[in-house]
Amino acid sequence: MSEHETAGRLSVPVSQASNRKPEAARFYAEPGLRLGLGLRPVLLLGLLAVLGGMFLLNLTLGSIDIPTREVIEVLLGGEASKKSWTNIVYKWRLPKAITATLAGAALATSGLQMQTFFRNPLAGPFVLGISSGASLGVALIVLSSGTAATGTMLASIALGSSLSIAAAASLGAGIVMGVVLLVAQRVESTMTLLVLGLMIGYLTSSLVSLLLYFSIAEQIQAYINWTFGSFASVSWQEMEIFAPAIAGGMMLALAISKPLNALLLGETYARSMGLNVNRTRLAIIASTAILAGTVTAFCGPIAFIGIAVPHLSRMLFGTSDHRLLIPATAILGGIVALTALLIAGMPGSGLVLPLNAVTALIGAPVVMWVVLRRGNLHKGLAR
Repeated sequence: MSEHETAGRLSVPVSQASNRKPEAARFYAEPGLRLGLGLRPVLLLGLLAVLGGMFLLNLTLGSIDIPTREVIEVLLGGEASKKSWTNIVYKWRLPKAITATLAGAALATSGLQMQTFFRNPLAGPFVLGISSGASLGVALIVLSSGTAATGTMLASIALGSSLSIAAAASLGAGIVMGVVLLVAQRVESTMTLLVLGLMIGYLTSSLVSLLLYFSIAEQIQAYINWTFGSFASVSWQEMEIFAPAIAGGMMLALAISKPLNALLLGETYARSMGLNVNRTRLAIIASTAILAGTVTAFCGPIAFIGIAVPHLSRMLFGTSDHRLLIPATAILGGIVALTALLIAGMPGSGLVLPLNAVTALIGAPVVMWVVLRRGNLHKGLAR
């Protein structure tokens, strides 16, 4: 590959790579509070406090409001004054709140990695086709039968065990992840990976559309319900799989925080600093696939958190250092997910809104702000 072709991936000549650093830093460090180094840990602790407050609110508010002191008593291993309150908190609200916290952190972190990897402010955790693979796995389970009788039975079996849906989604996401990792070993251009991920998404979506076309109403409704997204489908038994998978993906993301900083300046610049770009790319893809794939498998395709939260984090902390951004984005992702869960639960009404509708209401304005503040979308994507 010639010097000109290599530089083309960065939109600047190699000779200007050393001049790229300030520009890249300005792009990925959103204008925000511009806190000093000493105040950033304080803000991080403040976000942790907000996360704890939102977590507690999700345990106390709902169709039945439970006093905070009673919730704390249950969390400490005691019994609430009403046995029904203990069951509501421990069996329903607590696993749902934990799932929202972990899922929000996972999606936000994977979105941050994809935006850095592709140098694209609108990249999200599902650009590699992971979500589409999971959707196809679920569709094959719920929609694969051809007759009404067996179709209803199949749908009831799949919906009766959320773990079966999670297993199907995990298999679909895993297959796509394997294909992407295989391609990543042979392809140098990140733009090529991006296009392939989009094509995988279109391909799987077309297969799902065909399955939907030949399915009965009950099956279609079952699949649509899954696409709405939900943090309520992870039981304590499934948490034994969900939580360790998220923890593993987060640990891998933290381990590659320094290489992510180098990739902000482009692959050519990163190589000049001695970074093994191919190994780093595989680690980023693996971490994103684990985080986004696990959340999609257990909770459905949750939209906008992975795109919007990284920008909020950069705005708050005014930095492009992933050693700080990764934990900050994870905490902020948990806060946003818990906020969406609380809004979707419609406390005091007994109604439950589709989760993806709420996350879109929160995330879409942030994405619009990101586009508008750049003035020129094409320029923003290329910088």
